Amino acid sequence: MKKIQLEILGLSSSQSQSGSFALILGEKGGNRRLPIIIGMFEAQSIAIQIEKISPNRPLTHDLFKSFAEHVHVVILEVVISDLKEGVFYSRIVCSDGATTFDIDARPSDAIAIGLRFGVPIFTVESVLSEAGIILSDLDEAEGETDDEDDDDDDDTDSDSPRLSRAQPEPRDPSGQVSLDELTKMLAQALEKEDYEKAAKIRDELNKRNG
Repeated sequence: MKKIQLEILGLSSSQSQSGSFALILGEKGGNRRLPIIIGMFEAQSIAIQIEKISPNRPLTHDLFKSFAEHVHVVILEVVISDLKEGVFYSRIVCSDGATTFDIDARPSDAIAIGLRFGVPIFTVESVLSEAGIILSDLDEAEGETDDEDDDDDDDTDSDSPRLSRAQPEPRDPSGQVSLDELTKMLAQALEKEDYEKAAKIRDELNKRNG
């Protein structure tokens, strides 16, 4: 069966399920989008990997990667392989150098692990046809809320994945605190596992150091 490569386009808070997030995957070279509802922990794990933030202690998906490397198993790809009664199924394709084998996993876990190995994400036509959203339909739906969100989006980088669009943005530290204080704020955010705030502080540090 032909596989279709996907890319991560972003994360946003779920409008339908409190405490959940929508992971938006896009058809590479196409106009279809595949939204998948995932939990807060998995969303956080995916976001910090995309943002290249190192937590103080390894998360579960980091532990999986360390274990796999220790036993000389590599991840080749992630495949969102099926959709049954509204539930997505996926496979992590692995190799120990001699054989190739699949591990059943939730898409959120599979993608979080796949990101850590830098492998491609695929799906199949049946899944994308059933659950995919055509870009023109998505633009039309977003257009209905543009007027309400204009004020919130002025300072937002649309290319960066966000854990929650509904949450207020942290106060911009630019020009208000020193580099030393920003560094302390970054350490405190990491200690509290507030990775979204840590990413914003890190970006501010990069701007000043640049």
